[in-house]
Amino acid sequence: MSDAPRCTVVVSTYNRSALLRHTLDSLTRQRMPADQFEVIVVDDGSSDDTADVA
Repeated sequence: MSDAPRCTVVVSTYNRSALLRHTLDSLTRQRMPADQFEVIVVDDGSSDDTADVA
């Protein structure tokens, strides 16, 4: 049995902290157990508070 997650969600973002916050909140409410998925946030050097949200 592998320790790898069953699902990987990659979220790319740039200066969209409010949308990222909403997206991450939505992902926490989905039905898959937290140990079966991972979320990777890719930020292209945002100048807002995107990094703090991630």
